Amino acid sequence: MRITYTVTRADPIGGVQIHVRDLATALRAQGHSPTVVTSGSGPFIDDLRAADIPVVVLRHLCVPIHPIRDVRALQELHATLRELRPDLVAAHSSKAGVLSRLVGRFLGVPVVLTAHGWNFTPGIPPRTAAVYRGIERSVGPLTAKIITVSEFDRRLTLEARIVPPPRVVTVHNGIPDVPRQLRADPARTPPRLVMVARFSAQKDHATLLRAVAGLRDQPWELELIGDGPLMGEMQALAAALELGERVRFLGQRTDVEQRLAGAQAGVLSTNWEGFPMSILEAMRAGLPVVASAIAGIGESVAEGETGFLVPRGDVDLLRARLGQLLASPALRARLGANGRARYEQEFTLPHFVTRTLDVYRGVLADVRLPGRAPAGYVGTPTG
Repeated sequence: MRITYTVTRADPIGGVQIHVRDLATALRAQGHSPTVVTSGSGPFIDDLRAADIPVVVLRHLCVPIHPIRDVRALQELHATLRELRPDLVAAHSSKAGVLSRLVGRFLGVPVVLTAHGWNFTPGIPPRTAAVYRGIERSVGPLTAKIITVSEFDRRLTLEARIVPPPRVVTVHNGIPDVPRQLRADPARTPPRLVMVARFSAQKDHATLLRAVAGLRDQPWELELIGDGPLMGEMQALAAALELGERVRFLGQRTDVEQRLAGAQAGVLSTNWEGFPMSILEAMRAGLPVVASAIAGIGESVAEGETGFLVPRGDVDLLRARLGQLLASPALRARLGANGRARYEQEFTLPHFVTRTLDVYRGVLADVRLPGRAPAGYVGTPTG
C-alpha cells in the first residue's frame, strides 16, 4: 500500500509528529510504502530519513491561515501527490488536513483525516472554535474517513455535523514499549513529579505550580520538560511562589524516557487536548498519572485505578491529589502498576497500527467495490 502522510509542520515535535513517525516506521517494516509530506525541519524529519522513509518538504505550508501562502501550498501539494500517486492520503493536523482533502478531490485519491483533538474542542476560545468548526464542515464531505484519537472527539465530530456516523471511527493512540530498565520505581522517595508539555496557552502549568506551592511541607521535586513562548512567564511565577530549586525547567529534551524512568508520578495540567501521548508515556513507564479531566484524557487515566482526574483549573483538588501520592509510596506503586497493565492491554504500538490499517483497508475496499465510494470521492485510486 502506498500511503502519503501529510503533516503541517515538522517542528516543534509533538504528539502529532510522534504519531506519524511511529506509524510510518511500523508500516514500512510491514512492507508498505509510506511517504511523509510536511514543512520545516528538525528531528522529526531526521528520524524519518534515518528509518528510510521518504520525506517531501514543502516551502509554503504553514500553520496560520495565510491566503497567498495557502494557495501556493495547495499547488505544491497537488504537484507532490500527482507525482507520488499514492493509494491513500493520511492527513494529520488542521491545515494539512484541509489542503489534503481539496487535492484529494482534484486527483481522485481517498483521504483519511486523523483528528488529534479538534480546534473547536471545549477550552478553545469560542470565536476561534466557530471558525474552525465552519472550515471542517465545509471540507467534511471530501473526507473518506475520519479517525479520532478518542471517543470524546468522535462524539464532538458528530455533534458538529462534520461527517455522518459511519465515516468516523475512534483509534486510540499507541506507542512503542521501552526496555525494562526504563520502567520507573514509583515507591522511591523523595518523589519526583514530571510534566512533559509545551509552554503554550494550551497547557496549564500555572495551576500545577500553584498547587505544589501549597505542598512545601512534603518532600518532592518537579521537572517540567518542554519549551515554548510561555516558559519565561512560568519561570517568573515559580519564583514568585518561592518554589526555588524544587521546580526544574529542563526545556526540550531527547531523553524523556529516561526522565520518566527516574520519576515517581506523571502530571498533565492542561486546558484542551485530544488524547495526549505524554500520559501514555507515563503509564508505559509504570507511573501513576494526575491529569486534567478534559476531552479524551479519561479514556486513558482511570480515576482511582491508574491515577486521578482533576477538573480543569482546580488548584485545590490538584493539590489534594498530588498530596495523596506524595504521602503514600504504596499508593504510587499500586496505581503505577495498574497504569502499566492498562498500557499493555490497550495502548501498545501493535494495537494502534493494526486498528489504523483496518481503517485504511476498509476505505480502499469501499473505493474499489462497484457502486460504493465514500461521499466526496471521485474517480478511482491512482496506481
